[in-house]
Amino acid sequence: MRLYLAPAAALLGLLLASCQGNTSQNSAAATDTAAADTTATDGISAAVIGRHLQRLASDEFLGRKPFTAGETKTVNYLADEFKKLGLKPGPDGSYFQQVPLVEINTTPAATMLVSGKGQPLTLQYKADFVAVTEREQPRIDLKNSPLVFAGYGVVAPEYRWNDYAGLDVKGKTVVVLINDPGFVVNDTTLFKGKAMTYYGRWTYKYEEAARQGAAAVLIVHDTRPASYPWAVVESSWSGSQLFPQSDDKGASKCGLEGWVTLDAAKRLFQAAGQNFDALQAAANKPGFRPVPLGLGLTTSLTTTTRRMASKNVVAVLPGTERPDEYVLYTAHWDHLGVGAPVAGDSIYNGAVDNASGCAALLNIAQAFAENKQKPKRSMVFLAVTGEEQGLLGSAYYAAHPLFPLNKTVADLNMDALADFGPMKDLTVVGYGQSELDDYATAAAQEQGRYIVPDQTPEQGHFFRSDHFSLAHVGVPALYASGRFESRAKGKDFAREQNEQYEEKHYHQPSDEYRSDMNLGGMAEDARLLYRIGRRLGDETTFPQWKPGSEFKAIREKSLQASRIVKSTNGDA
Repeated sequence: MRLYLAPAAALLGLLLASCQGNTSQNSAAATDTAAADTTATDGISAAVIGRHLQRLASDEFLGRKPFTAGETKTVNYLADEFKKLGLKPGPDGSYFQQVPLVEINTTPAATMLVSGKGQPLTLQYKADFVAVTEREQPRIDLKNSPLVFAGYGVVAPEYRWNDYAGLDVKGKTVVVLINDPGFVVNDTTLFKGKAMTYYGRWTYKYEEAARQGAAAVLIVHDTRPASYPWAVVESSWSGSQLFPQSDDKGASKCGLEGWVTLDAAKRLFQAAGQNFDALQAAANKPGFRPVPLGLGLTTSLTTTTRRMASKNVVAVLPGTERPDEYVLYTAHWDHLGVGAPVAGDSIYNGAVDNASGCAALLNIAQAFAENKQKPKRSMVFLAVTGEEQGLLGSAYYAAHPLFPLNKTVADLNMDALADFGPMKDLTVVGYGQSELDDYATAAAQEQGRYIVPDQTPEQGHFFRSDHFSLAHVGVPALYASGRFESRAKGKDFAREQNEQYEEKHYHQPSDEYRSDMNLGGMAEDARLLYRIGRRLGDETTFPQWKPGSEFKAIREKSLQASRIVKSTNGDA
């Protein structure tokens, strides 16, 4: 999962995080799946989810990368399935929303040369660094660009924190740390303690470096605060990248946006006569000031670009009484496509991430379509593009909604559903933000489950999936699935499965469909989200953000505008 927001999002970055392999024995999987399906199914089943998941994650779909033949196959499959169910297209008569993007295929030089003190240091592409650019120009050259350590690269007035204080970075390359101040040294008095804020995300660090005028920015990768290994960085930030189209063709962005390994960073600091650990410790203390390293960076990037439109896929089940009010279900259809081979496999199929969410979306749509009692509000099913490239499809939808945001009741998002069986818990990412927590609690209790907040808020999941794009514009959003305690095998088993997925399969070719996947948990999660949507679809009220949520004011302003329009039209 990756996140991109336009520079204005940094104001919301003032956003705070909320309170926030995989193999089972065949016999156990069959038993657990069967147990999950003995409850009232509402038309949701592991078999239906499995059929869609297996197809979408097959090699036929070439890893579902936008702007490839895999996109065409994927969006046509989704649209065809929606048509078979008798669902209506979007308001313009199409099942597709065009999402204008630019694809930049970046080829970095094989090395970065760091010089200025003693023996030059040479960093190797992929082994030591990765680099991309958002600028639509054929070549980017850095020649002896001065290197500066800017701590966490954060400017946060509400925390009285400014890592760029007194620093002019024009023409320079800033080196910054991932996550928030305080996380590495376990200082819970800084920022939100264990829970990552938007300031901790790589997207914010790129945005802030660009606002400061830096020529380039390098983030130091460290597995624990990043929450994923270097292999994920290497696979995600190499080859072609997608970005929103901009009038300035990316000129306002840093020329080079990259990452360096922790080992490479330590060697770089050593070449500067500095101790990385000491400077990292200093960067975690209030009053830190940036440190010029006395080194220059020389490297280059060459690019090819093309501007095209990717597609969101949308389908609607009109409401019987209030068709102009909408309950939204979202899941991203895209993954990483065909890339560098790992153990002889070059197709990044993305079975869990996120064929699972799309399969659940299709099954939920089928359940609504086949239920004789239709909901009073309209149900919208939205499969979005470009999540892996930074929430691009959902961000575009939020900026260009097909249905009015102040008439959108809620967003129920599905991403990377667990494939290791039914769970006792329902883990809510962003717990405490909105009244949707109460809907989730009631639905979980129907299934004999309990609610827990995200157990790894330091990983920033609240900012890493498409619900955030809707929350960003004020729509209450729920991102929840079973994750914490297996019904059959307990908490330790669930933790081991989660860790194994993150370490071995996330954004790797090994995230592919297997016949021994236990899909009972996916079905249970889909059934729970179906029931929440069913309840929302028949109500007359709108769930609200809770006091203290940074999204509450945005929503209230939006709803107030809707009430004014109704009053003006004589519909009060």
